[in-house]
Amino acid sequence: MPPVIFAHRGSSGTYAEHTRAAYLQALADGVDGVECDVHLSRDGHLVCIHDTTLDRTTSGSGDVADRTVDELRTLDVSSWKGVGIPSAYGDAGGQFLTLTDLLVLLRAAGRPIRLAIELKHPSPFGLRLEEALIAFLMDEGWDPESSMLDTIEISFMSFNPDSMRQLAESAPHHMLCQLVADVEPQEVRDALRFGSIAEGALIAVLQRALKEGEELIDAQEVGIAGPGVEYVRDHPDRVRQWIQAGVRVRAWTVNTAEDARFLAGLGVQEMTSDYPARIRLALKGNGQ
Repeated sequence: MPPVIFAHRGSSGTYAEHTRAAYLQALADGVDGVECDVHLSRDGHLVCIHDTTLDRTTSGSGDVADRTVDELRTLDVSSWKGVGIPSAYGDAGGQFLTLTDLLVLLRAAGRPIRLAIELKHPSPFGLRLEEALIAFLMDEGWDPESSMLDTIEISFMSFNPDSMRQLAESAPHHMLCQLVADVEPQEVRDALRFGSIAEGALIAVLQRALKEGEELIDAQEVGIAGPGVEYVRDHPDRVRQWIQAGVRVRAWTVNTAEDARFLAGLGVQEMTSDYPARIRLALKGNGQ
């Protein structure tokens, strides 16, 4: 079977990530599934945004958790991309999405679709984020045994092993995806510019989370491994062992034909891409 293709934050290579346009384009691209990140707003709504702060992808600044959902809806979340939005995908003022909004789009697709939800940590709400997500899905009609919500198959992802353990109390094992990536100390320093003591503490936390995450996958306490492409290239034998042991592997972020073909050759079953149509075409050309 060909690999399952997820659109990473929608077709985010084409339109601004997590926007209405990005997800509508993903559906038009014929993706098998879409991926989103969720945070909680100040008033407890699940909102689709990657960062803990607003600065990179919106016209606002500060923490997502400090704004109500109504305040978040007033922000421009698409102009930073520098790409025009077709009128069929809505106007610039209607691009911000809550998880409720995203479910409306997926239900309207009229076909089975997968939804991979990443829970972002550290969160000021701690594991209340997981509790809020499960409560929300239950209210929407989600079936914990099958992890189906109408025609939407829902899986859960996080780099945080504690998140996986918390979700395991409600969600089925085969729908839990432990994300893993090697910790690069210099990248952490460059990104955060902390003092040396704080940097060292954060690096230690990240390394411990990676070790625990790998152990969860090895013990098959989760059914899906979520390595980055670089992790797969650096640890192909480990990834191959996971696949041989019956673990599904969902690699991210797969944006080149070279990476897609390498992963498919290794036996990776699922790929997440900013350019899902491109990756589907590359795999088709490779006989996948």
